[in-house]
Order: sequence, then C-alpha cells, then structure tokens
Amino acid sequence: MKIMVTGFGHFLDNDANPTKEILGLLPKSIYGHELIKVELPVIYDECFTTLKTFVGRHKPQILIMLGLAGGRTAITLERIAVNLKDTMVADNVGNIPHDEAIIKDGDIAYFSRLPLREIEARLREKNIPVMISNTAGLYVCNNIFYHVMHYIDKHNLPTITGFIHVPFMDGQEKPEGAFSMPLNQMLEAVIDSIKTVLNRKE
Repeated sequence: MKIMVTGFGHFLDNDANPTKEILGLLPKSIYGHELIKVELPVIYDECFTTLKTFVGRHKPQILIMLGLAGGRTAITLERIAVNLKDTMVADNVGNIPHDEAIIKDGDIAYFSRLPLREIEARLREKNIPVMISNTAGLYVCNNIFYHVMHYIDKHNLPTITGFIHVPFMDGQEKPEGAFSMPLNQMLEAVIDSIKTVLNRKE
C-alpha cells in the first residue's frame, strides 16, 4: 500500500508554511507502507496538474492533502470541497479568480473520504486541538481538494482522500495574538491521521 501526503510552500505574506516543514519531517514509511511526499505550487489548477502526475505514477491508496489556515485554532479536518474559486488575494502567480467554477459542469461538492470522526477522536485522546470544518475556503487549498475528489470520483478510484488544514506554527511570523501550534504536534497529528486510516483498512 502507498500513502501520499501533499503540502505547499510559501504564499501571500507567510514567511514559512508548516505543511512544507511537515513533509520534510514525515518518515519514509508508516506501519511498513511507503510514504510519498509531494510539495505543490500555490497556483490555482496548476497544483492539480502537478499532483496528477505523481498520482498517476505512484497510484496511492491513501492521499492526504495539507494546507495552512492561519488564524484557525486547531487542526481542522475538512469535510467538504466545493466547485468554486473566489478570492480577494492572488495565488503565487497573480491569479485572483472571482465566482469561477473549478471544473465547468462539475458536481457542486464532494465529501472527504477520510474517517473524520475517528481521526478527531484519536487526536483528542492525544490532547491535540482538533475540529471538523465545513469550509476549506475558496483559495488554492479548496481548489486542490475539489480537483482530487473529482478526479478519483470520475475515474472510480477507491483512494481514501481528504484535506487537513493546520494553523500557524510556533516561531513563524504571524499577526499579533494569532494562535500557533508546535510543529512536532502538527506532525504527530498528521501521522496519527494516517495511522487511523491504516487501522481501518487492516
């Protein structure tokens, strides 16, 4: 079985992205299953073009996407991806879409395939701040989430897939008073999320 985890690099005014740091710290395997790490560009649609190449090459059975949601106060397990691009801020090449479908004539939305309640319970047992979120936003994170869910649906793939947002990490520049979390705690949350999925499959 192959596991794939994705993250992003710097974007907007963020001097760092904890998801990139998490990728660098993840082990090469979990429970003996190979773990493939992919850093995606913070660019609408191009992020999926990049990821699709890796998915086609490695054919992961588990795919977990990570993104930074500065201002949130917990690990947030995203429930739903919506077919919409709409933002007031640019991606890393200046795209500022308004009221655009991600995929013309695509389904309105897709639900995560991750066992969200089980992951939530496991993280709570570890005293890791966690919550289930009903909005992944309308920026690049939702864009890649929707693209992937649409792709696996239309290709009838059994891939267990979903998106997890993390808050600012301790030590990075952030607005005054904004919540942050130790990087090692975020890493633990991601590894435990993967283990929860693996335990269900075995």
